[in-house]
Amino acid sequence: MMKSKSAEKTIENAYNELVSSLEKNSDTPALDAQVILSHLLAQPRSWVMAHPEFQLGADSPSTLKNFIIRLNTGEPLPYILGQWEFFGMDFEISRDVLIPRPETELLVERAIAWLQKKPGSRNAVDIGTGSGCIGIALAANVPNLRVTATDISMQALQMARRNALKHGVAARMEFLCYDLFPPDTEYNLIVTNPPYIPTEKLHHLPVYGREPTLALDGGEDGLDVIRRLLLQAPERLVPGGLLLMEIEATKGPAILSLVYDIFGKADIHLHEDLSGRERILEVQV
Repeated sequence: MMKSKSAEKTIENAYNELVSSLEKNSDTPALDAQVILSHLLAQPRSWVMAHPEFQLGADSPSTLKNFIIRLNTGEPLPYILGQWEFFGMDFEISRDVLIPRPETELLVERAIAWLQKKPGSRNAVDIGTGSGCIGIALAANVPNLRVTATDISMQALQMARRNALKHGVAARMEFLCYDLFPPDTEYNLIVTNPPYIPTEKLHHLPVYGREPTLALDGGEDGLDVIRRLLLQAPERLVPGGLLLMEIEATKGPAILSLVYDIFGKADIHLHEDLSGRERILEVQV
């Protein structure tokens, strides 16, 4: 950014201060600083970076100081902002739900590509919906798709419903409090980002205690919820249906073994994320 000649606190001053403060606790301090200023000024990040000389309002320094204090205590930036971007859409979030992550967008991309080739397949279920980001992104990008979103957390379901209203897809979505599937239902498409981190591993990760353990802890081997979901899935998919599941990168072989035992002759694939890690399980029955 160009150096500002103004003695007032400008975007450039605030940006440099934020980056310096964030470097010790963030892997992406520059991006985080841009996101904070974008949120503070209600402007796109591109606008923020194009106007380094813009002077901040009188209340902005105290707000920025509060952001820095909370970040330095380890509070995730998305929870401080109360929103986060996923698949080009802004989602309301809180500590009741996981923070949407870029790797999960691969699941949405695979689902949309499949649905575009299957114009008659317009019935999907999003298991463990959380903020609703997966199901809502699908409904927003696939006309006439109807999505059932389930979660065992009522707080998560309430947030997902608000996000669906925000993005204009609530009329094509149903939000149900269930552990996995509602009874006596079948779907063309099952999408899910279940808890998949082994308990012991989770306890040594920075995310532990900062995001909801219920949505992260996959049990001793990381497969507790996945195992139950896979056992139920064959009865929940219509012939020709598709299951897409985000998985823990090291669990591919163990999950494939389960899938082959349960689904037999299904068309089964593992897809890598942008880091080259096995991230998405795809099962076409």
